[in-house]
Amino acid sequence: MEKWLGRYSNFFYALLRIVVGLLFACHGSQKLFGLPVGQKTEVPLLMAAGVIEFVGGILIAAGLWASLFAFIASGEMAVAYFKQHAPHGFWPIMQGGNGGELAILYCFVFLYIASAGSGILSIDALFRKGKRSFRT
Repeated sequence: MEKWLGRYSNFFYALLRIVVGLLFACHGSQKLFGLPVGQKTEVPLLMAAGVIEFVGGILIAAGLWASLFAFIASGEMAVAYFKQHAPHGFWPIMQGGNGGELAILYCFVFLYIASAGSGILSIDALFRKGKRSFRT
């Protein structure tokens, strides 16, 4: 598969960044606005999480400062896991698990995005392209 799909790895990475960013923004949207489904929260810590998720998710999806915001989002998900899920048992999916597998998955996907950067199909890539054209 690597032989056929490997040449498109940059596009698959961009697709991963966009989809994960938009899904993360939806989690923030639920906390901040009660949209698309959910209830708006008034708890200050959850509102702060909602801002990180909504704004960070949009910027990650757009590829604008994706490394920085993915690093912040990764940290938020680590805190969420240990604050909300780990007290109910350390393992997320064992029998009677704590339900934190999504937080762990987001944490590590965002850590990967933080290390890999915005990539192609991003606003950052447009800025880099624009800077190159001014130098010539």
